[in-house]
Amino acid sequence: MGMNSLQRLTADTRYCLAGLPASALSFSVTIAGVAAGVGSAVAFVGLPVLAGTAGAARRFADFERGGLAEVIDRPLAVPDYSEAPSWAGWFRRTMHPLTRGQAFLDLLHAIINFPFAIVAFVITVTWWAGAIAGLTFPLYGWILYNLSESQTTLPELLGLGDGLGAYLGFSTLAGVLFALTLIPVVRTATLLRASLAQALLTRPVYGTRPRPMAMAAL
Repeated sequence: MGMNSLQRLTADTRYCLAGLPASALSFSVTIAGVAAGVGSAVAFVGLPVLAGTAGAARRFADFERGGLAEVIDRPLAVPDYSEAPSWAGWFRRTMHPLTRGQAFLDLLHAIINFPFAIVAFVITVTWWAGAIAGLTFPLYGWILYNLSESQTTLPELLGLGDGLGAYLGFSTLAGVLFALTLIPVVRTATLLRASLAQALLTRPVYGTRPRPMAMAAL
């Protein structure tokens, strides 16, 4: 059963807002781990560091896929993460995360997702703030108007009139426009991030009926 508009907006907003702190953390950990691992790889000390960073990137990818499951509109599957053979020694078990091609896609996503998460977060916060502040402006706008009585207001600069009525009406109308465009704008911001995650962290499912992707096991 598909989501209604309010459920969709709630899921998209949560995805965009929660994505920034998670992306900032994954970006920091991945950049530090890759820099340390590559810098000391010649002495082989860096190889376990790179493997550990790949393992951390997979956990961040699992978290991203869990959020993606709420906003996705097509059937997708988690990539194959096979375990090391039971007979493998310590070194092979340690290095196993680097033997899977998906590990490099997880690392790549952790790095390039950060700017996408910033953009999605800023757009979402801006539209929510504009809608809430504008629609409630008549409740407090008269206070701001009295504080700025000696200054030229924006409606005056635009030639839309002066006085309290023009001031309140202009800001309230702006809030209405933010509210009317909130759902499509937040959806666009969501798909900005989701499309990147789909490309790097999931696999298409062929020959199945569309259904939400199950949350990856952490």
